[in-house]
Amino acid sequence: MTERYLATFFSHFGAVRFGRFLRERGLEHALMPVPRQVSSSCGTCVRFTAEALPPLPEGDLERLFRDAGGVYEELLSNL
Repeated sequence: MTERYLATFFSHFGAVRFGRFLRERGLEHALMPVPRQVSSSCGTCVRFTAEALPPLPEGDLERLFRDAGGVYEELLSNL
């Protein structure tokens, strides 16, 4: 079953680099503004879909959520 995920980052560059990481693995993704339900600060996040969560690269990843139609379940936090 395909799941939707949302990843936030400490920097815009981290989001762009993660998008490249997903593209290299053939995973559908989009860079977008961070939803207000997740954070009130401005920033860029990556929404992506995957059958299984890929191994996550180390770096700027701040938080990872499962996106259930606008309801965000936090799976990982590096805060």
